[in-house]
Amino acid sequence: MHDQAGAGEPDNFERLWTPHRMAYIKGENKPIDTSPDGCPFDAIPEMSDEDGLVVARGEVVYAVLNLYPYNSGHLMVVPYRHVSDYDQLTAAEIVELGEFTQRALRALREASGAQGFNVGMNLGHVAGAGIAAHLHQHVVPRWGGDTNFMPVVARTKVLPQLLRDTRRLLADAWRD
Repeated sequence: MHDQAGAGEPDNFERLWTPHRMAYIKGENKPIDTSPDGCPFDAIPEMSDEDGLVVARGEVVYAVLNLYPYNSGHLMVVPYRHVSDYDQLTAAEIVELGEFTQRALRALREASGAQGFNVGMNLGHVAGAGIAAHLHQHVVPRWGGDTNFMPVVARTKVLPQLLRDTRRLLADAWRD
């Protein structure tokens, strides 16, 4: 730690500066147009797995890392078809979404030793969906002690791994 001139009293706290998180907090790059033409979930399948952070592709759904993860390995299972509500899914989409969720749990346990999970959907803006126009199921790995003061005090998550590295580990574990 080094001293810096300026206002304030020394408090012996270390500072973790994460300016890249400000984009998320301010809603930068959040899609306004969530029609199929402007929806990121419709654009991702057209990208390479690496560029789109795609972990696995199925017949009617795919698994992709969350660009703004709650924890390392936070992924989403997304139907290719642009639908907003669970009751709009076909039987095939429901089955593969469930199978991909199971495979996500297995891959996350293998790749990261996840001890638990939060799995679910936020349907509609009022329920907390960031992109309500395109249904997606979150799979968030959890570990004992993975919560700390950072999200509460600083609205910041400390993530120990880069998204591309996480995507590669999960894609490898998915195939096994």
